[in-house]
Amino acid sequence: MSQLVGLLAASLILGAIARRSGRFPEQTALALNAYVLNVALPALVLRSVHRLTLVPELLVAAVTPWLVFGGAWLFFRAVGPRLGFTPQTVAALVLTGGLSNTAFVGLPLIEGLMGREGLQVAVVIDQLGSFLALGTVATLFAARAAAKDARPKTLLKKVLGFPPFIALVIAFLLHPWNWPAWVDVVLGRLGDLLTPLALFSVGFQLRFSQVKGRVRALVLGLGYKLALAPLTIALLLLAVPGMSRLTFDVSVLQAAMAPMVTGAILAADNGLDPELSALMVGLGIPLSFATVPCALWLLH
Repeated sequence: MSQLVGLLAASLILGAIARRSGRFPEQTALALNAYVLNVALPALVLRSVHRLTLVPELLVAAVTPWLVFGGAWLFFRAVGPRLGFTPQTVAALVLTGGLSNTAFVGLPLIEGLMGREGLQVAVVIDQLGSFLALGTVATLFAARAAAKDARPKTLLKKVLGFPPFIALVIAFLLHPWNWPAWVDVVLGRLGDLLTPLALFSVGFQLRFSQVKGRVRALVLGLGYKLALAPLTIALLLLAVPGMSRLTFDVSVLQAAMAPMVTGAILAADNGLDPELSALMVGLGIPLSFATVPCALWLLH
């Protein structure tokens, strides 16, 4: 757990220091975002989905990230305009508040809190839920929110050309076959770069001086992500007959995780309030280290 906290904190802090040092060009975040979305994330998707073991009884749990994203779409589109938020800010809140960091924060936290048995459930939620939602509906939403040309043909072309989505399709097509060990190693090395580079980029874009002017948006976004979303998932899963206590707990905790770093990168790459997206991640990750254990305590 300490290694996870150290990596996340170091990546964010080094990104912030890099910006202040003046030794990195202003376009650094854009270059890192391009690498994350076009190289590191596709490699991670290929490796993770290809190794996925489908467990039918966990499909209900895998649906929960989709429900969190759908709830975010409804909630922020209803409340945001009433608070005077721009369409770009609302879109940024949907992408950051609607996508959970079920992998780089979620998996280590679940393993630490629930053990190896909980980790098996968490992996299915991450790969069949968060990964698929990011590569499909979230990408389509971001393209629609940012596109000047919102014709279905144009939006579909952008989604189908999105490298993580292409990797997702290839991974499912190749799922029945094994590939050479060296391919798995190469994809693993490329995918391992995602978290430090993405958080470095977020840190580079962080402007804590802007927190004062974004308090309402941050309270709304983090309030949904860290409290309202897991509460809603818990209430919905209580109505599902036969669900084990372990699956219930892990599903709720994964819904309570911090905003997905790649969701913020996707928002920034599409020009959807990059400053707010960075703040959602920069504040949400440390807050989640306190709120997730509290959620587990409340469940018991």
